Amino acid sequence: MTTRDKTPSGSDILSILDQHVRKEFESHRRAMSFDQYLMLLGEQPKRQLRSSAMYLVDMMDHFGKTPVNEGITVEGKEKSAIYHFHLFDSPIEGIVQRLVGHEDVQTKIYRTLKSFIRQGASNKLLLLHGPNGSAKTTLVRALMGGMERYSQLDEGAVYSFDWVFPADRLTKKEMGIQSYSKEENNQDSFAHLTEEDLSARIPSNLRDHPFLLIPAEHRKLLLQELLGEKQADGIWQDLPGHLQTGGLNHRCNMIFEALLTGYNGDYRKVLRHIQVKRFFYSKRYREGLVSIEPQLHVDANYQQLTMTKSISALPPSLQGLNLFDLKGDLIEGNRGIVEYSDLLKRPLDAFKYLLMLCETGTVNVGSTSIQSDAVLIGSGNELHLDSFKEMPDFSSFKARIELIRVPYLLRVSQEREVYDLILDRVRTEKPVAPHTAWTLALWAVLTRLKKPNSVNYPPSVSSVISNLSPLDKAKLYDTGEMPAHLSPDERKLLRSNIAKLRDEYINIPYYEGRMGASAREVRTILYDATQIPEHPSLTPLAVMSAMEQFVKRVSEYEFLKQDVKDGFHDARDFIGIVRKEYLNIVDREVREAIGLYDSKQWEEFIKKYVNQISHLLKKEKIHNPMTGKREDPDLSLIREFETIVEAPKEGPSLEHFRKNLISQVGAWSLDHVKEDVQYAKVFPEYWTKLEKHYYEGQKSLLTKMHNALMVFEDTIDEVSEESKLAKKTVQNLVDRFGYDPHSAREVIHFLMRRRY
Repeated sequence: MTTRDKTPSGSDILSILDQHVRKEFESHRRAMSFDQYLMLLGEQPKRQLRSSAMYLVDMMDHFGKTPVNEGITVEGKEKSAIYHFHLFDSPIEGIVQRLVGHEDVQTKIYRTLKSFIRQGASNKLLLLHGPNGSAKTTLVRALMGGMERYSQLDEGAVYSFDWVFPADRLTKKEMGIQSYSKEENNQDSFAHLTEEDLSARIPSNLRDHPFLLIPAEHRKLLLQELLGEKQADGIWQDLPGHLQTGGLNHRCNMIFEALLTGYNGDYRKVLRHIQVKRFFYSKRYREGLVSIEPQLHVDANYQQLTMTKSISALPPSLQGLNLFDLKGDLIEGNRGIVEYSDLLKRPLDAFKYLLMLCETGTVNVGSTSIQSDAVLIGSGNELHLDSFKEMPDFSSFKARIELIRVPYLLRVSQEREVYDLILDRVRTEKPVAPHTAWTLALWAVLTRLKKPNSVNYPPSVSSVISNLSPLDKAKLYDTGEMPAHLSPDERKLLRSNIAKLRDEYINIPYYEGRMGASAREVRTILYDATQIPEHPSLTPLAVMSAMEQFVKRVSEYEFLKQDVKDGFHDARDFIGIVRKEYLNIVDREVREAIGLYDSKQWEEFIKKYVNQISHLLKKEKIHNPMTGKREDPDLSLIREFETIVEAPKEGPSLEHFRKNLISQVGAWSLDHVKEDVQYAKVFPEYWTKLEKHYYEGQKSLLTKMHNALMVFEDTIDEVSEESKLAKKTVQNLVDRFGYDPHSAREVIHFLMRRRY
């Protein structure tokens, strides 16, 4: 047999595909009779009796969460745990990037949903408010994306139903309700008839829950029969209000009553016309996930069903009904999320109906009233919210809105992640140098910080806090790094007041994180930097050049108009601060690339000193791993370290210095339980002095390094030691730090011009 003979035909391939699709359809329980659904309900009562709020909470729990503060105690008060929910880590169809930071917002959304569950209804609209570009939309889209993914899983299965009616050829004679043949009369359900055997299908356009097909007065009894009285009572107690007492939507109720009348009250025969079907949340297809833009039209409407072939095939008693088709955003978003994007840009009259919807869970649409089971989430910027609060109607809305603030990020490391995601796309066009995202992030965060007010703090720490620079504050927020100039006692005081510093402006309208450069504006700078022809690679220097042009556009951006106060709000000066910090970083990298910088030896030096001084204070001997003996602490090492860092010479001051140093290590370890001690962060001032001392002893080699870098400008003498060293330096920057050859040269030239 030839290879060609072995090749499967198109028909064979389709048969294989058909088997896979059919198997997946059956395994997902895509279509069931009502009896089959009751069996599923008995197996999974909690999973099958969820409101939209319950579904969202289960979805967030499914993807997992990690505490980021573990309920730490601050000044004697227990602080609620803040969580990072992992559902926000995944992008949605490659369109919406993953959410970075905002763990406090994530946690508040989660707790509000839990509150809805306790109350039995989603009786408030969650209004995410904050400055433009603070990730409000990303938050909502991430929730929607999570629901899409969760609904594809067995534990996320969610069901509604259709009314189905057999074809005429299966009927024997016509009455008010068609009477079916003996064979069909014995059939428990029409749910599994094929499409050619159906004459009509009418969906529940609100995606009503199948449980609503059970008369309200019998629902608890049914659960007791399915689950037993004890389990049923527990389930019933937590059941959402609309599943306890709510009813079918108007159209479904009319069909139900007509069928029940036609069958002379035979409830089982009515249920034969039910096909319970699984649906999957989808924003693209508006299946339970809908975003409403701030346009001027009603969010729901209704129209009478036209006399189509399908409608004419209904039983005669149903043809006489005025069946209406509900349409619109609220209808399509039922049992999921309805997002009101930029809600407060709409005229007030366009969303007044939300008062009734939040209060009762119902809203009038034409001549009918719909019962909604959806989580309502709105977004708005601070200026529109400020205006809304001044309106007389705000007091009516206040009790029906849960305000959730979404400020700009204030941690450089988190802000950097935002731009790292963008730079992944830029790398396909041109090389990107290290620290580019960090440069953007540091400048952005600096523009958002507010100067601390000394009157808000105890006298013992007020002067320390009021003298913090924007850079000091940025480092403190991000990594907890203390200003190098502070004494050990001042650091302790500052560390104990970090929480108060973060919350200083939390209760005022112009809170910290409301003003400043948004991620959107920083993206503008980034894209401008990629177009600068003098920079073949996208580098921090290119970014800073674009920043210098951006800050000239004062009339276009409000944050550039702020009054400068003791160095705060000075967007232009922040470029210089970022440049200086960048210079310190590349100085160390270039030195390490040449071979002059080895941070490990300083880390080890401080570590040894801490170990020696700890035993000295305890008057203990130290085990020598080389000799196996216990020896006195190494006084020569102790004196060398204390001389370099300019510690007190002797007496109580020296002992106080040593004890403070040990306590700083202990404090850092308590704050970073799962991490090894990083001495560069615990003692930045000593680290700097060690660097300076080391470089002072390496002046001759530094001179050679300078010459090597200077020679790199003109590599005519390629065999000279200087040229070889310069080439090696560039190659090390490429291999060890991720530079490309051009950006490596740029870094060297920048360092030479600015520092040497």
